[in-house]
Amino acid sequence: MMQTSQRDLWARAWAPNGQRSARRCRSTTKATTVVSAAASARDMSSALSLANIRSSLIRQEDTIIFSFIERAQFARNLPVYTPDAIPVPGFDRCGRRYSLLEYVLRETEQLHGGVRRYTSPDEHAFFPDDLPPLVLPPITYPYVLHHCAESININERILQIYMDDILPGLTAPGDDFNYGSSATLDVTCLQALSKRIHYGKFVAEAKFLAKPEEYSALIRSGDAAGIMELLTDREVERRVVERVRRKAATFGQDITENGAVSAGTGANGGTPEGMNGDRLSTAIGKWEAP
Repeated sequence: MMQTSQRDLWARAWAPNGQRSARRCRSTTKATTVVSAAASARDMSSALSLANIRSSLIRQEDTIIFSFIERAQFARNLPVYTPDAIPVPGFDRCGRRYSLLEYVLRETEQLHGGVRRYTSPDEHAFFPDDLPPLVLPPITYPYVLHHCAESININERILQIYMDDILPGLTAPGDDFNYGSSATLDVTCLQALSKRIHYGKFVAEAKFLAKPEEYSALIRSGDAAGIMELLTDREVERRVVERVRRKAATFGQDITENGAVSAGTGANGGTPEGMNGDRLSTAIGKWEAP
């Protein structure tokens, strides 16, 4: 394997869609050189090893379901998602004022980005072009994925699906004026969904390594439909839907001190039936590994 400098690793991890940002590289040179000894640090955990993918995916399911249960405590609150409905001090590059959700999401990424959250191969920013200079020096991660995986970021689609498809089934219609709470919980939901869905890249890599000849033949012939068919395990997807449905039904219950169990309460009655396995599988189920 070719030796890659720490600076190249850092630049590639940050650059969106395979492009290099000279401005960002210049602005973070100091962060790369201040702690020169730490700059050669490596990720010594096994979190990104292929053997741990399945257990990580299942844990992420739990995170998503708990996040959804928290968000379901508040009403839909449409002003949170409407640009100019709340005069936040933030605008995109075309001069459009951000919605409250966009503003809170971008500001959260400003904080997390500085401590290198988005240099990790399993994290993806919703505003990748606006990430700040690093406060911590870069860290070297093991090469698990093909280099082209770095350019895959579907957070724009995830955000749209969340607002159009997930929220209407998760929350009660109406406005309870808890805009700040709704937006911050939305960010938690979106970050969890993004990580879980983008883990599909690790799933695909694991499946490719299990059948390299079959996948290579399909890749060389440009057979995208054949690749998807080979990737898809419908029995696994069925089990995922059932597992998520059971988890949602279990996690949404209230357990009293005497052991009695009752349905949770919230803005929509709190019952996790509003976020059933089918709805969750639409967002994440097809990305599961066996």
